[in-house]
Amino acid sequence: MASESQQQHYKKLQVLLKELPWYVEEYIDHKRRKLSAASLLNYCHDYKIFFNWIMSEQLYTGNLKDIPLELLETLTVQQVESFLYVLQYELHNKEITVNRKLSALKSLFNYLQNIAETRDLKPYIQRNVMAKIEFNELKDSMETIANKIEGKILLGDEYEKFRRFIAHDYGELTKENKKLFNFYQLNQERDTAIVSLILGSGLRLSEVVNLDLDDIDFSKYTARVIRKGNKEQFVFFSKIAMDDLQEYLKIRENRYKVEKNNKALFVAAPMGPKGKSRRLTARSIEKLIEKYAAAFGKPSLSVHKLRHSFATRYHSEINDVPKLRRQLGHSSIQTTMIYTHIRNDDLKSAVDRMDMPKDHID
Repeated sequence: MASESQQQHYKKLQVLLKELPWYVEEYIDHKRRKLSAASLLNYCHDYKIFFNWIMSEQLYTGNLKDIPLELLETLTVQQVESFLYVLQYELHNKEITVNRKLSALKSLFNYLQNIAETRDLKPYIQRNVMAKIEFNELKDSMETIANKIEGKILLGDEYEKFRRFIAHDYGELTKENKKLFNFYQLNQERDTAIVSLILGSGLRLSEVVNLDLDDIDFSKYTARVIRKGNKEQFVFFSKIAMDDLQEYLKIRENRYKVEKNNKALFVAAPMGPKGKSRRLTARSIEKLIEKYAAAFGKPSLSVHKLRHSFATRYHSEINDVPKLRRQLGHSSIQTTMIYTHIRNDDLKSAVDRMDMPKDHID
């Protein structure tokens, strides 16, 4: 059964598809079984940018929705390179973002050339210009990416300090401000449980938002999540996260006035006397992390950086990349390998020992 968030994404997707050519909708239908609603929506946003560029360059003068397959077949390499230039240097997209948008276009064009067929079993397009376009070479090595991450995540005793800051210390910091203090007291257990769960599992923001009460297995310490590609997975989380979660669940129903049919794990308080409690949104969780991070003195922290923090700690404790890959839900092990380059103390120690006189080495 699709979650609330997925249903919202599907609604937005249907609206956006009405603005795009028919073959895009056919492609999305083809991918619907394999990709999440959020991913499909992102693809369509990328396609709209591309088709708007076609219109702005006057490569087609009708309605955007009517851009024909024949036009796609006649696009030149130079024209597509021009579009990518606009993305990177005029719209200021990062190289990795340009690569993602190009990947979406490559996937669409590949479908039109190699998968879709007319009634007489011929491909929709004979010529695929996107197959001739190369991705940006990303300059940063894994070590560089890891070093950038390292300065923005929790390391060592900061891990428990940040959790404790939300559970207790933030209240001490704000007790002189009645409004802030009261709001903190209202959400203290909930916010602690959210941060503790991310730090104790590495869940993505969307996965935390979509959790329902019955997704938590209290005997096995697992959370049922729908990962990218609509794959169901049971993800382990820590005992501390479980303890914090149970403290929150003691107050969830009464304090947030939760109705029986509201199965969302993390909820927001009702707005106004007649308001209803509702599932906490992704933006609300982002904002609460930003608030605590700034007060903690590490404003670079975000939900994603908490996920990085978990992954770094997991790797240092267990040093099992395949297990970490499964825990994080990475489709590629290359993504997981980044964490092998963060805080590699064994390597640093070995290098330091090279400078020592031989009679000092054990």
